[in-house]
Amino acid sequence: MPENIITINSAKLQMTYTGTFENGRIIGTYNQMGKEYPLTLEKTVKKKPGNTALPSTEAELNKLAALETGDYIYSVEDYFKTPEAYSFQLSPDGKFIAYLKRRQSGERDLYLKETATQKESLLKKQEEDLIRGFYWKSNDRILYLQDKGGDENFHVYGVDVNGENDSDLTPFDGVRVNIIATLKEDEEHVIVQMNKDNPRQEEPYRLNIKTGEITKLYNVKEGDDPVAAYNFDRKGNLRAITRVVDGVNTELLYKVDGDFRRVKLTEFGDSFGISSFNPNSGNPDDAYVVSNLEGDKTEIQLYDLKENKKIKTIFSNETFDVSGMSLSRKRNYEIDYFKYTGEKSVIVPVSDTYKKIHARLEKEFGEKQFFTVGKTDEETHYMVLVTSDKIFGEYYLYDVQKDEVKLLYKILPQLKAEHMASMKPISFESRDGLTIHGYITLPNSYKSGQKLPLIVNPHGGPQGIRDNWGFNPEAQLFASRGYATLHVNFRVSGGYGKKFLKAGFGEIGRKAMDDVEDGIDFVIDQGWVDKDRVAIYGASHGGYAVLRGMTKTPEKYACGVDYVGVSNLNTFMETIPPYWEKYREFLYKIWYNPGIADEKKIMDEISPALHVDKIKKPLFVVQGANDPRVNIDEADQMVKSLRNRGVEVPYMVKYDEGHGFGKEENRLDLYKAMMGFFAEHLKDEKPELIKG
Repeated sequence: MPENIITINSAKLQMTYTGTFENGRIIGTYNQMGKEYPLTLEKTVKKKPGNTALPSTEAELNKLAALETGDYIYSVEDYFKTPEAYSFQLSPDGKFIAYLKRRQSGERDLYLKETATQKESLLKKQEEDLIRGFYWKSNDRILYLQDKGGDENFHVYGVDVNGENDSDLTPFDGVRVNIIATLKEDEEHVIVQMNKDNPRQEEPYRLNIKTGEITKLYNVKEGDDPVAAYNFDRKGNLRAITRVVDGVNTELLYKVDGDFRRVKLTEFGDSFGISSFNPNSGNPDDAYVVSNLEGDKTEIQLYDLKENKKIKTIFSNETFDVSGMSLSRKRNYEIDYFKYTGEKSVIVPVSDTYKKIHARLEKEFGEKQFFTVGKTDEETHYMVLVTSDKIFGEYYLYDVQKDEVKLLYKILPQLKAEHMASMKPISFESRDGLTIHGYITLPNSYKSGQKLPLIVNPHGGPQGIRDNWGFNPEAQLFASRGYATLHVNFRVSGGYGKKFLKAGFGEIGRKAMDDVEDGIDFVIDQGWVDKDRVAIYGASHGGYAVLRGMTKTPEKYACGVDYVGVSNLNTFMETIPPYWEKYREFLYKIWYNPGIADEKKIMDEISPALHVDKIKKPLFVVQGANDPRVNIDEADQMVKSLRNRGVEVPYMVKYDEGHGFGKEENRLDLYKAMMGFFAEHLKDEKPELIKG
């Protein structure tokens, strides 16, 4: 064999590589699972994203964390270390439970446990990158997702329950893959969408989960309107597509006699989408659709797509949007229940079978929230998740035939419910007359008349997202340190109808920010909060709200923590990921359009990076270097501008993270530094630095 021929065999990756070394490059092919791919490797020096001179040193951040000196029942680790085990999923036959389990050093590995013997075995060990999600494809094979350092270019991997045939089924660099149809009737295939042929457009493929063979099922031609969604039936047939028309409208096309015909054209903020086809019906064109075209709130309808006609409304709620439904495959796709989120999550049982199951579980768990989050194919066993504002989560297995409820695992069992704070629903009127909903969490030790320091936590999104009642580890950590936490579902939040949603379009950083401020004023007026000790903390859009709040009404806040937040709307619009490009006009509709002079003026007025001179109080900035949604430049430019004014800004950057910190050690670093920052700027008395 010539000296420049290189052959690499990897049993782990089931890959064979053959190539030649020429002029500093390796050129050849690799064969994986019987498929051959071209491969060229060049020696490169990987450069860290952003300005590496800006982040605070580890010593500086440790010094910040050390400012939290209180003696508390629970540590930051108790709230934010990876649970010992979590994300439990039943195999289709119920013989195994798969779950993620914490290694002593904090990594999360994929394990299996036999339900009969309770024998546990390691299935997949975490290496550098996190397992972002997994699910049972069949009784003998599990699929899981991974990306690289938080870049969100997910690959689909498959592994047999005996640990064999562990392989990357979508080995395409720089390509984002998502599973969009699990095909319960077909054990060898799933439907995925990926932007392999066009970075700006996801297209659907049938993927063989054993061989990795892919078949494209629909091609978006050059010049066609971009496709936002695909709907497949249970047999894997493409039945409908949703396209983006004129940038901001969507049209649903349904396949009739081989051709796609328009069923609905909806403007942005209105909704009409297929929840699932209805195999229970004798009419193959019947589907359950989620629609708000006939009123303000989203409802579930039975709809004839071929005739383009509503058959009937099958569930609605006067106050809140309906969020979903569940069908029984075992019982010919009978409707088991509907669900919606009001002040709390609500399950509405429908079938006689599920009414009995729900009543039995209600007897077991009382007023706690419980959800059936999995079931066997024969529906003899249900996985039940129990939670509340004081319980992070408890997994149970309900044996229907034996009528037995068995505890599987308590998540974060070290956090005792009697020590946790209550989350209370609130509502108030905005300055322009809208009813705004939210939640206040007061420390367990709160006594009437106390005026507490407050952390207001605007949510991300912002559109269509909302805060919910339940266990919030951040709010519980804050409460344990003596802080109240306020969550405000400001206009443009989801779940409250389309009028409320649309009221926030073109109002991000303006009226949406007013709603947050009105919420602060409301809790101050209730006598719960010290107006001079209010902090603002948030991630993504919430991070933007932090920066906007501290430049819009700087006198309102004692300090702020910006976590992966937008700082400059102009640069943010220029750095969106390519797969968001088809939604650019949506982005302009929700936020602002830089191509319209008046809106460009607003963008400049509400971009915090252009108004750093207005920031009067301390700011802590946190960023994942590989964030594909909010580029690291959003944080860098903010920090650099403030530092140029002589303002010292603690700046935490993690170079193995993206849009939020997934790794345990990084999460712990974040919350320890954050609690030190709050202790310095919110406590009555500033603590002395702990000396080593």
